[in-house]
Amino acid sequence: MNCEILAVGSEMLTPFRQDTNSLYLTERMNALGVVLLAKGIIGDNRTVAAAAIRQSLARADILLLTGGLGPTMDDVTREAVALALGVDVVRDPDILTALYKRFAERRIPMPENNARQADVVRGAQPLPNPTGTAPGQWIDTVVDKHRKLIIMLPGVPSEMKAIFTAECEPRLREIIPPSFIAARMLRIAALPESEVDSRTAPIYTTYTDVETTILAANSEIQLHFRSTAVTKDRAQKRVDELCGRVEDELGEAVFSSHGETLEQVVLFFLEMRGETLSTAESCTGGLVAQRITSVPGSSRSYLGGAVVYANEMKTEFADVPTKLLHEHGAVSRPVAAALAEGIRERTGSTLGLGITGVAGPGGGSPETPVGLVYIALADGRETVIKERRFSGDRDRVRWLASMLALDMVRRHIM
Repeated sequence: MNCEILAVGSEMLTPFRQDTNSLYLTERMNALGVVLLAKGIIGDNRTVAAAAIRQSLARADILLLTGGLGPTMDDVTREAVALALGVDVVRDPDILTALYKRFAERRIPMPENNARQADVVRGAQPLPNPTGTAPGQWIDTVVDKHRKLIIMLPGVPSEMKAIFTAECEPRLREIIPPSFIAARMLRIAALPESEVDSRTAPIYTTYTDVETTILAANSEIQLHFRSTAVTKDRAQKRVDELCGRVEDELGEAVFSSHGETLEQVVLFFLEMRGETLSTAESCTGGLVAQRITSVPGSSRSYLGGAVVYANEMKTEFADVPTKLLHEHGAVSRPVAAALAEGIRERTGSTLGLGITGVAGPGGGSPETPVGLVYIALADGRETVIKERRFSGDRDRVRWLASMLALDMVRRHIM
């Protein structure tokens, strides 16, 4: 079975609010073996909402709606669903009595408009709301000779989750045929999205029972694989088989096969090989150190580092010779090498990482343009230096540099 999710509320069409309910519902529906076809956001317009509901029902077996069940005139979900189905709404006396009772227990009068929360789409079953005043609604109906489920939930996350867990999941488990979804993700560094796709498409297109999605995120490429089958083992076997073939094709470019971050992988390899790392960072401003130390237990392999923006600090903390800085400039291959070698010597680590460059937006020159970065890795025997010219704003240049630096460490240890 499949489903769609619609969030109703004009506030989510502004820059100030986000739809987070759909993330929770997607996770829960996937756990039930239901595939999500689409999700959307609709403003507080009954006609527009009804049209979107009709479109979703034409595609999906299950439609989940969140929001728009409150007491005010801009809460239009009930009326929109009724309009889409060609029925009316009726006021439920039991819900109305419960509303009056709830307000009386708090010793406050119930505003007249709260009575709208007792309105139920004809044919719907009310879903009790243990934490709020807006009940959910469950509709099991037929549209164009096909069975459809419509589930209406409050927009308040705590209320939505409580109703879905207590009322919806047990009903869905009785209806949905046994089905399991298995998923894996491969994370790839140092390859463009187009190359990843051109090399892997001949493989993943042969697996018609596995859905493959390619995403470019935070200067890495992610390959998401998902398969649905009648048993968990069968679904997982297909996903794992495809992942294995893709990993064989991409080789060392794949840094994670089970969702680990690059910094987690680097620390794993450092500890496994008994190596330690220190860093001397200029243009990245300690970003590599921050990423590494965000992983619990990083102190076992990461000794520390220095942020050396000024030339004096490069000399003071990483022993970069003043003459070298004068002759080649702070942004240069020799200085990057000196940073890596100097911080390694100062800390006693087995590996030293040095980064220097121009992150922008200013500070560039014809010789050292914005985006130029040198990264060096020293192990006491040799020093490897990479030069890159990254495009984008300051944050992007810094992040790309940190990605390349960590990937250099990973590949060196491998």
